[in-house]
Amino acid sequence: MMLDTATLRVALAVVDLTLLLLFYFITFRRTRSAYSGWWCLALLLFLAGNAAYLLDGTPHQIWSNPLGNVLLVAGAAGIWAGARSLRTTVPRLWYLAAGPAVTGVASMLDQPATNVWSGGPAYLGFMCLLIGLGCRELFLLDRQFSRVHLTLAVGSGVLAAFYLGRFAAFVLDGPDGAVFQTLFGSVPMTICSAVIMVVASFTMAELSYEQQTQDLRARATVDGLTGLLNRTAFLDLAENELRRLNRARTSASLILADLDHFKGINDEYGHSAGDTALQAFADACTSTVRSTDLVGRYGGEEFIMLLPGVTPERAGEIAADISARLQASTSAVIPRLPTSSYGIANTAPGRVDLDALIAAADAALYRAKTLGRNRSVLAGSVEAGPA
Repeated sequence: MMLDTATLRVALAVVDLTLLLLFYFITFRRTRSAYSGWWCLALLLFLAGNAAYLLDGTPHQIWSNPLGNVLLVAGAAGIWAGARSLRTTVPRLWYLAAGPAVTGVASMLDQPATNVWSGGPAYLGFMCLLIGLGCRELFLLDRQFSRVHLTLAVGSGVLAAFYLGRFAAFVLDGPDGAVFQTLFGSVPMTICSAVIMVVASFTMAELSYEQQTQDLRARATVDGLTGLLNRTAFLDLAENELRRLNRARTSASLILADLDHFKGINDEYGHSAGDTALQAFADACTSTVRSTDLVGRYGGEEFIMLLPGVTPERAGEIAADISARLQASTSAVIPRLPTSSYGIANTAPGRVDLDALIAAADAALYRAKTLGRNRSVLAGSVEAGPA
């Protein structure tokens, strides 16, 4: 038994509403991610657009048919915005509104009271374009971004290709042609949309949970104030890096830094000034060291850096560059940024105890403090320990 278009659209609306409620309450309210929000909005717009089409054949068709076109194109724009939010900034509002606006004007000028395909070329063309742009954004993500984003990209690509076929058949064969009715009419489109939405919703849910897990993992390894590695994360990564350097028979330098008279800054200017000083020093560090170096907040006003392949002399130059960058920076919160003292320890090729390396740098830092601060002191080389 063949189902009529109206019955299929009601079924699609039920599927759409079910997915919207499940996705909103189970996924979006837990993750609050931008792409989950955009997908919820897209599902809502698809639901409203398909509901508007149910008024075709009634006196309300004159406004409901163009409205359905506009809402569906807006839903496709939501897919593009959601996919783009995973990689970069969301498109400007007028970019997202251009497709629905043009579709609405084209539909209203194409006898919507009697023509159920009013504005058809504009509607089909923008659906293909916007879903295709969403597919492009997903494919541009790094392959290691998640386990499921490529599945979502393929699904979006299939839907965009289907709309491209609809557009071509509509223009070449017309809405009443055999090719369009058989392959790209309302019935196959409704079935295809239902399948794609179900697959996309479950994939989006999995993607949301993956990103939430990655976010929690990042929060567990990053210092919230400075954006550097926290102490635990630094020590774990430094242990691994030292093992790698041991295998490569490569030395490294470790710098332990401390902001001078930091307590006085908090007492005189307040804790917001202290936070500003910490952030300024962190920025000076990240602007100076290489992307392959490890930089962390060791605790309070202390910072720690592991510089693979760097000699003690070069480490001293890096410390001087950090101090120069710090003093060159300005802040409206604190009139004068503090100076900093450094203790530098160097490994010899071979296995090195990280605790011993840090202890040597800490002793050198203490000596820098006793010598008057605002300087770096080199500790003796930490020789390879027992295997």
